Amino acid sequence: MTERKTTNGVILDEVSKRIIAELQVDGRRSYAAIGKAVGLSEAAVRQRVQKLTDAGVIQIVAVTDPLELGFARQAMVGIGVDGDVFAVTDALAAIPELDYLVITTGRFDVLAEIVCESDDDLLDVITSKIRAIPAVTQTETFVYLRLRKQTYAWGVQ
Repeated sequence: MTERKTTNGVILDEVSKRIIAELQVDGRRSYAAIGKAVGLSEAAVRQRVQKLTDAGVIQIVAVTDPLELGFARQAMVGIGVDGDVFAVTDALAAIPELDYLVITTGRFDVLAEIVCESDDDLLDVITSKIRAIPAVTQTETFVYLRLRKQTYAWGVQ
Protein backbone atom coordinates (compact mmCIF):
# COMPACT_ATOMS: atom_id res chain seq x y z
CA MET A 1 0.00 0.00 0.00
CA THR A 2 1.09 3.54 -0.63
CA GLU A 3 -0.07 6.92 0.56
CA ARG A 4 -2.93 8.39 -1.44
CA LYS A 5 -5.14 11.45 -1.39
CA THR A 6 -8.93 11.03 -1.28
CA THR A 7 -11.32 13.09 -3.39
CA ASN A 8 -12.00 15.08 -0.19
CA GLY A 9 -8.32 16.00 0.09
CA VAL A 10 -7.56 13.71 3.05
CA ILE A 11 -4.18 11.98 2.91
CA LEU A 12 -4.54 8.27 3.59
CA ASP A 13 -1.22 7.03 4.91
CA GLU A 14 -0.50 3.41 5.79
CA VAL A 15 -1.64 3.85 9.40
CA SER A 16 -4.99 5.38 8.41
CA LYS A 17 -5.52 2.54 5.94
CA ARG A 18 -4.81 0.00 8.67
CA ILE A 19 -7.28 1.76 10.99
CA ILE A 20 -9.94 1.58 8.24
CA ALA A 21 -9.18 -2.10 7.70
CA GLU A 22 -9.58 -2.76 11.43
CA LEU A 23 -12.94 -0.97 11.45
CA GLN A 24 -14.12 -2.89 8.38
CA VAL A 25 -13.62 -6.11 10.32
CA ASP A 26 -15.41 -4.80 13.43
CA GLY A 27 -16.82 -1.27 13.56
CA ARG A 28 -17.33 -1.61 17.33
CA ARG A 29 -13.69 -2.34 18.07
CA SER A 30 -12.28 -0.04 20.74
CA TYR A 31 -9.82 2.69 19.85
CA ALA A 32 -7.42 1.17 22.38
CA ALA A 33 -7.51 -2.21 20.59
CA ILE A 34 -7.10 -0.55 17.20
CA GLY A 35 -4.23 1.55 18.56
CA LYS A 36 -2.47 -1.58 19.78
CA ALA A 37 -2.87 -3.20 16.36
CA VAL A 38 -1.57 -0.19 14.41
CA GLY A 39 0.98 1.19 16.87
CA LEU A 40 -0.80 4.38 17.98
CA SER A 41 -2.29 5.64 21.21
CA GLU A 42 -6.04 5.46 21.79
CA ALA A 43 -6.23 9.26 21.50
CA ALA A 44 -4.37 9.28 18.19
CA VAL A 45 -6.72 6.63 16.76
CA ARG A 46 -9.74 8.58 17.99
CA GLN A 47 -8.41 11.73 16.31
CA ARG A 48 -7.75 9.95 13.00
CA VAL A 49 -11.16 8.25 12.99
CA GLN A 50 -12.84 11.59 13.67
CA LYS A 51 -10.93 13.24 10.82
CA LEU A 52 -11.85 10.40 8.43
CA THR A 53 -15.50 10.57 9.53
CA ASP A 54 -15.69 14.37 9.25
CA ALA A 55 -14.22 14.21 5.72
CA GLY A 56 -16.77 11.61 4.64
CA VAL A 57 -14.10 8.98 3.99
CA ILE A 58 -15.75 6.55 6.44
CA GLN A 59 -19.07 6.08 8.20
CA ILE A 60 -19.56 3.88 11.22
CA VAL A 61 -23.11 2.56 11.24
CA ALA A 62 -25.12 -0.49 12.26
CA VAL A 63 -25.90 -2.55 9.16
CA THR A 64 -29.21 -4.32 9.54
CA ASP A 65 -31.23 -6.95 7.75
CA PRO A 66 -34.33 -4.99 6.63
CA LEU A 67 -36.48 -8.14 6.70
CA GLU A 68 -35.77 -8.59 10.42
CA LEU A 69 -36.90 -4.98 11.03
CA GLY A 70 -40.25 -5.37 9.28
CA PHE A 71 -39.29 -4.23 5.79
CA ALA A 72 -40.59 -7.22 3.83
CA ARG A 73 -39.88 -5.88 0.36
CA GLN A 74 -36.56 -4.85 -1.16
CA ALA A 75 -35.92 -4.22 -4.83
CA MET A 76 -33.45 -2.70 -7.25
CA VAL A 77 -35.04 -0.44 -9.85
CA GLY A 78 -33.37 0.37 -13.15
CA ILE A 79 -34.42 3.83 -14.29
CA GLY A 80 -34.20 5.31 -17.78
CA VAL A 81 -33.84 9.08 -18.05
CA ASP A 82 -34.38 11.47 -20.95
CA GLY A 83 -32.80 14.72 -19.86
CA ASP A 84 -30.69 15.86 -16.96
CA VAL A 85 -29.69 12.74 -15.02
CA PHE A 86 -28.35 14.89 -12.16
CA ALA A 87 -31.71 16.63 -11.72
CA VAL A 88 -33.42 13.23 -11.69
CA THR A 89 -31.01 11.80 -9.11
CA ASP A 90 -31.50 14.89 -6.96
CA ALA A 91 -35.27 14.24 -7.04
CA LEU A 92 -34.77 10.52 -6.40
CA ALA A 93 -32.45 11.20 -3.45
CA ALA A 94 -35.34 12.97 -1.72
CA ILE A 95 -37.44 9.77 -1.69
CA PRO A 96 -37.04 8.24 1.80
CA GLU A 97 -37.56 4.64 0.68
CA LEU A 98 -34.50 4.77 -1.58
CA ASP A 99 -31.37 3.77 0.31
CA TYR A 100 -28.90 3.39 -2.56
CA LEU A 101 -28.70 5.46 -5.72
CA VAL A 102 -26.09 5.41 -8.48
CA ILE A 103 -25.71 6.86 -11.96
CA THR A 104 -24.74 4.08 -14.33
CA THR A 105 -23.94 3.25 -17.93
CA GLY A 106 -25.64 0.59 -19.98
CA ARG A 107 -29.32 -0.23 -20.20
CA PHE A 108 -30.31 2.10 -17.36
CA ASP A 109 -29.12 5.56 -16.46
CA VAL A 110 -29.77 5.11 -12.74
CA LEU A 111 -30.07 2.23 -10.30
CA ALA A 112 -32.02 2.73 -7.09
CA GLU A 113 -32.47 0.32 -4.21
CA ILE A 114 -35.82 0.47 -2.45
CA VAL A 115 -36.57 -0.83 1.04
CA CYS A 116 -40.23 -0.79 2.09
CA GLU A 117 -42.78 -2.65 4.17
CA SER A 118 -44.90 -4.32 1.52
CA ASP A 119 -45.61 -4.88 -2.16
CA ASP A 120 -48.24 -2.13 -1.96
CA ASP A 121 -45.62 0.28 -0.64
CA LEU A 122 -43.22 -0.77 -3.42
CA LEU A 123 -45.89 -0.16 -6.03
CA ASP A 124 -46.61 3.27 -4.54
CA VAL A 125 -42.94 4.30 -4.56
CA ILE A 126 -42.50 3.24 -8.18
CA THR A 127 -45.73 4.69 -9.58
CA SER A 128 -46.33 7.76 -7.39
CA LYS A 129 -42.78 8.87 -6.72
CA ILE A 130 -40.25 7.53 -9.24
CA ARG A 131 -42.39 7.55 -12.38
CA ALA A 132 -43.83 10.92 -11.38
CA ILE A 133 -40.45 12.57 -12.04
CA PRO A 134 -40.89 14.17 -15.51
CA ALA A 135 -37.60 13.04 -17.11
CA VAL A 136 -38.04 9.38 -16.05
CA THR A 137 -38.86 7.41 -19.20
CA GLN A 138 -38.83 3.82 -17.94
CA THR A 139 -38.37 1.65 -14.90
CA GLU A 140 -37.63 -2.03 -14.47
CA THR A 141 -37.95 -3.56 -11.02
CA PHE A 142 -35.88 -6.45 -9.72
CA VAL A 143 -37.48 -7.76 -6.52
CA TYR A 144 -35.09 -9.32 -4.00
CA LEU A 145 -36.14 -12.81 -2.97
CA ARG A 146 -33.34 -13.62 -0.51
CA LEU A 147 -30.18 -11.91 0.69
CA ARG A 148 -27.24 -14.28 0.22
CA LYS A 149 -24.23 -12.02 0.80
CA GLN A 150 -23.64 -8.50 2.02
CA THR A 151 -20.18 -7.27 2.89
CA TYR A 152 -18.44 -3.98 3.34
CA ALA A 153 -14.91 -5.23 3.94
CA TRP A 154 -13.39 -4.67 0.50
CA GLY A 155 -10.18 -3.24 1.94
CA VAL A 156 -8.37 -0.01 1.12
CA GLN A 157 -6.08 0.97 -1.75
